Amino acid sequence: MRMSIRRFIADRRGATAFEYALIAFMVSIVIIAGSHAIGTRLSVLYFGALIGNF
Repeated sequence: MRMSIRRFIADRRGATAFEYALIAFMVSIVIIAGSHAIGTRLSVLYFGALIGNF
């Protein structure tokens, strides 16, 4: 049992995949936050122009 735990801790094969997944997650969070901010600004801009026309 101890030997299998030591092998599991020493195994680094999945570390690169995990790092890439973490980077992809962070990039997606930045994209979502940026699109939300841009969407809110565009919404205010367009609805303000729409209300100003009436």
